[in-house]
Amino acid sequence: MAFTLRPSVPGDIDWLVELRAVVLRADLERLGRYDAVRVRERMRTAFVPEWSRIVISDGAEVGSITARPDGNVRWIEHFYLSPSAQGRGIGSSVLRSVLNEPHPGVTRLNVLQGSAARRLYDRLGFVADHEDEVDVFMTLRTRRPPIGRS
Repeated sequence: MAFTLRPSVPGDIDWLVELRAVVLRADLERLGRYDAVRVRERMRTAFVPEWSRIVISDGAEVGSITARPDGNVRWIEHFYLSPSAQGRGIGSSVLRSVLNEPHPGVTRLNVLQGSAARRLYDRLGFVADHEDEVDVFMTLRTRRPPIGRS
């Protein structure tokens, strides 16, 4: 699926907090954790434009992905695609692209319990390390994920 990534800028924050609220709502409600204010506040607090990129497909901004450095760990965070962009292969392509970028350490992420996104992470080689009642914490099994389609 065709997409491009552009560097994020501070002005992206307003639409990103709304995107996060839309994308996470169903899973957070299912877990009994949805709070309309908190879901937006957490994005505003954690957003660092220098580590984030905006996903563009068909000329429209449809998502975001963050690769946050933490020592030798690269954390994949704020990986959201608008509902209209989901199920079209964009997520797989974006994540594969970011994972194929050089990084000397391990790559980790967390996903909400029961989220459909977990299938993508499993397919691309992430394995569960531990979990709690809300999140599953995962590590990429190898430094180099598959380059092609899976």
